[in-house]
This record gives sequence, structure tokens and C-alpha cells, in this order.
Amino acid sequence: MKRYPRDMAGYGPTPPDPRWPNGARIAVQIVLNYEEGGENNVLHGDAASEAFLSEIVGAAAWPGQRHWNMESIYEYGARAGFWRLHRLFTGMDIPLTIYGVATALARSPTQVAAMQEAGWEIASHGLKWIEYKDFSPEDERAHMDAAIRLHTEVTGERPRGWYTGRCSENTVRLAAEEGGFDYIADSYADDLPYWLRTGGREQLIVPYSLDTNDMRFASPQGFNSGDQFFTYLKDSFDALYAEGEAGSAKMLSIGLHCRLVGRPGRVMALKRFLEYAAGHADVWFARRIDIARHWAKHHPPVSFERPSEMSREAFVTAFGGVFEHSPWIAEGAHALELGPAHDSASGLHNALARVFRSAEPERRLAVLKAHPDLAGKLAAAKRLTADSAAEQASAGLDALTDAERANFTQMNQRYVEKFGFPFIIAVRDHDKAGILAAFERRADNDRDTEFAEACWQVERIARLRLATMLPE
Repeated sequence: MKRYPRDMAGYGPTPPDPRWPNGARIAVQIVLNYEEGGENNVLHGDAASEAFLSEIVGAAAWPGQRHWNMESIYEYGARAGFWRLHRLFTGMDIPLTIYGVATALARSPTQVAAMQEAGWEIASHGLKWIEYKDFSPEDERAHMDAAIRLHTEVTGERPRGWYTGRCSENTVRLAAEEGGFDYIADSYADDLPYWLRTGGREQLIVPYSLDTNDMRFASPQGFNSGDQFFTYLKDSFDALYAEGEAGSAKMLSIGLHCRLVGRPGRVMALKRFLEYAAGHADVWFARRIDIARHWAKHHPPVSFERPSEMSREAFVTAFGGVFEHSPWIAEGAHALELGPAHDSASGLHNALARVFRSAEPERRLAVLKAHPDLAGKLAAAKRLTADSAAEQASAGLDALTDAERANFTQMNQRYVEKFGFPFIIAVRDHDKAGILAAFERRADNDRDTEFAEACWQVERIARLRLATMLPE
């Protein structure tokens, strides 16, 4: 059984209405990363100096040595940048979420007190600001547990949100297994929160962003001036605000760092953007925890048995009749590479249709022949499958007059004599008159054309059946 864990479907073409408070057209969520004092440093027991996200673009780690310039750049963030940003956000009464590295918070008690006095959320940004991709799950879990303990000691309460950033493939699962987080932010997969089944539970993910992020001041082909940063934030805001005006509100995540945007040459661009966004009506500036709680209240997880997680037996039992009397199609679909994208009506239909389409013509013909005549003998004898009976009833074919039934019988007979299989149509798409018109029109087709049309109708019937069984 091949399974693909990534979800490439998401919310699809119709994202849910987030129902932001007071009818807001956009939620603007700003994160200030507090990493200064938690970065790689031999003083912290690390093997080398820090090399990431500083004014020294392309810096190399110095094994076994302190990097004085790098250290002082980080210190600027704690000593000056933080307070400049603190004045800006408290002065504008805009709430923040802090991604706080636990060891950094422990080394900055005055800044922590200021965060708390301002009413900012302090989420966990891990124990240390280091790379976790090569950690074993056991070691990463130990760091996570230590981060929660230290965070609780320093702030007086455990974190309700988690973001590692420099994460491993195990991070999200481990954080979910820990069981105490209202949200996890180690994802960049959407403009809205979403639920992820991982770590034995339904875990809320509130995605973060690396594009609307001042880290691009410290990366190749990033921002090289405040004007570029402002323009990018403004364009992002405008696009999402317009979507909100059109009835599809979203969330704009913005990531900041004390040592980057806290510099005088960059902070004014941030200030201009905040004034621009605040000048619009119906904008919700929110902490990340506020968004998480709102989403959990208004969009709780929907529990259902996911096809991609079913055993073969359960899968065939559930979906073996979607293609009439042809369980082999469900058997073939279960053997495909299925994943979260197939846990919807449209997704599973694609998997089932692949098996049907790739079958030999004789086998597809057998599927066509498995379908009953419309208003035929099986219907009269009440021997249709439950799905077929309901479908024919939806078009009034269970309540024909004697003359109408005789007409259907004659057309069925002529059709079968010409093509060798019964007339098939997705009756839920039609009324009685539309079915009769299609009967007459399609009777003039050649066999190849009609075989293709009948196969398409079989797929359409399957799609409509799945719509009653799975979410879209």
C-alpha cells in the first residue's frame, strides 16, 4: 500500500469563510522573532558560531571560535532593535506574537517583562536557535521538552504556540504529540489556518511566511532597501484585502527580527506599512493565539474516515459500489499512491477513474453492462442497487405512466441492439425530458463515440455518488 503524506489539495477553489471578528476583510498577524542570545555560539555549548540571518550575508560558521562581529549584530537586536520595535507597536496599539527562543528569553528578562506588559503573546521558538534537521526524534523531543520547561520558568506560563523554524521532518509530529499546543506554525502552506492529522490528533496549523518577512534583508536576492520591503508588504496586503472584499478573507503573516527590521534604515518602511494597513476599514490585527482560538471555535476539525487511511477491506466495502457492481475498480484504486488529496470526493474520484480508464475495453464494457436499463425490468422488480434506485427516483423514473414506461423500454431495446450495452446517463444531472432528449440525440452516434460517452457518464455517476459520501 503506497501512501503519500503531503496534502496538495488544501481548501481547493473555495476556501472557507474565516468569519473574522466584526466582519474583518483581512487578519494581519505580525510575529517578532526573539532569537538573540539563543543563536549558535560556543558560549552556548555549540560547535561553531552563528552564520544565519545577519548583516553578514553569506557568513560562514567558525568551528570552535567566537565570532565577535556576529555576536554584536545579534546583541544589537536585543539592546536596541527590540526597544525601537517595542515603541513602534505599543505606540500604535498593534498586538504581536513573539517567537521566543527559550534560552534567549532567559537571557533577556527585561525584554520579557516588556512583552508581557504590552499583552503580547509569547510562543515558543524552541530551546535554541539552531538547525534541527539532523537531530534524532528522541533528541529533538528532549530539546522541545526542555524548551517548554524553561519557557514556563521564564514567563510564568507554558507556551500555547510552537515554531521551530530550522526544523526537521519530525518537528510538527513531535509538537503535536506533546499535546499542549493550540497551534503549530512550522508550515508555509496556506493563507488560512488548517487542521492536520498528525501525532495521533487533529492539530491546528497556523501557517507562517518567509516572503513577507524581513529575513529577506539578509538573504541573496532579497530586499536591499526599506522601499522594497514596504512595497512587497503593501502589495501582499492589497491582494489579500481585495480577496476579502470579494468574500474570501485571508490572513497576512508578517515575520520580523529585532536585529534586522529594528535597524533605523528599515524601521521606517515598517512604520509606513503599519500606518497604511491601519488606515483601511475592517482590518483585524491579531496575535497568533487569537487566530488559533477563533479558528478552533468557528472551524473545528471535521472527523471522518479518510479513504487514504483505510484498510483494503474497509476501502472496498465503502467504495466498491461507486462504479456499479465493479469492486475491482476500488481494489485497484486502493493499491495506488493515495494521500490526503484523495480524501475528498473529487480526489478519490480521480483515483477510481484512473483505474477505470486504464482498464482494457472489454473490462470497461463489463462495467457498462453492469448498469441497469433506465426504468427497465430491474426497476420494476425493485432489484436496483440503492444508489441506482435513488438516482432514477431523482428524475421521476420511478413514477412513469404506462405509456412512458413502454416508450423507455422500446428506446432501451433499440439502443442495446445497436451498441451492445444499456443507455447510461447521470440522471441526477437531468429531468425526465432531458433524459429523453439525450436518448434520442445519442442514438445517432457511432459505437466508438457512444462507448466514450457512456464511459464518461459512468464516471459522472461515480462522482455524484462520492459527493454524498465524502467532503468536497
